[in-house]
Amino acid sequence: MSGVLRRRFLIASSVLAAFGARAQAPGRIPRVGMLSNASASTGGHLMQAFARGLSALGYIDGKNVLLEVRYAEGQLDRLPALVQDLADRKVDVLFAPSALASGAAKKAGFAAPIVFAFTPDPLADGFVASLARPGGNMTGLTSQSTELAAKRVELLREAFPKTSRLAALYALPFPGVSLELQETERAARVYGAELLRIEAARPESFDAAFAEMANRRADALVVIENPMFFTNRKEIVRHAEQQGLPAIYKVREYAASGGLMSYGSDYADLARRAAGYVDRILKGAKPGELPVEQPVKFELIVNLTTAKTMGLTIPRGVLLRANDVIQ
Repeated sequence: MSGVLRRRFLIASSVLAAFGARAQAPGRIPRVGMLSNASASTGGHLMQAFARGLSALGYIDGKNVLLEVRYAEGQLDRLPALVQDLADRKVDVLFAPSALASGAAKKAGFAAPIVFAFTPDPLADGFVASLARPGGNMTGLTSQSTELAAKRVELLREAFPKTSRLAALYALPFPGVSLELQETERAARVYGAELLRIEAARPESFDAAFAEMANRRADALVVIENPMFFTNRKEIVRHAEQQGLPAIYKVREYAASGGLMSYGSDYADLARRAAGYVDRILKGAKPGELPVEQPVKFELIVNLTTAKTMGLTIPRGVLLRANDVIQ
């Protein structure tokens, strides 16, 4: 082989080798951020439900996807820093299930797609332009809490028909609370009950709030859900039980923590379904073109152990309608 031909052969071989190396190199593994305003102990099971949803779609952490999980541990002032940390890590999609987590990402100008799951009213929060065509970089699922408020009052009245002074525990600064409070008050009027508005903006306010319920002779309680209450649900449940106050909550986690009853959308199911949005986005779909979905799974949970401890009898009709009875 002549010197010229040899040089051409070596150059061609080098090009082919480089091309082959590039073709065989593994592609970039997508990175998915997961942001919770709760702690691992109070909200970790919902992050796990989301991860299981991804797994069912073929995504294995560390193999073909990298999951970056961040918990604010109930300290909401930590959310902006956690958002920035995930932005610095260049996540491809951010799963921020609550309105607080998604809102923190939106406020920070987070550029990557954001998927929410438990927001009571993404339209009112300014997350989307419409439910059918969200626009922008946010989409996901709504927990539809305001529309279920009346049903919780109905179930509480069915279980305890003598209820006439219904307390509503709430914290106004949180998204969706005002609307749900209005719906709860409207439903109370329908059933001829007086609604006692009791606000507790911080966990330190719980003692005073339940003392006010006792002073105003409340005979039942509806808890207007928000992330701060969810994180501190065991404390709220303990107060209600100590006061002998029949209470209904929005999600099963309260009943699992000793609460008497809960009725609402299944948060774990919403988290699992949110994985489908992430899958579509990673495959090229634009979040602004993915319609916001509503809950399809609702559940009534009754804790009979708590009822017995409090000396309460749950009517058979309510028990027969329950999706789960804890005993």
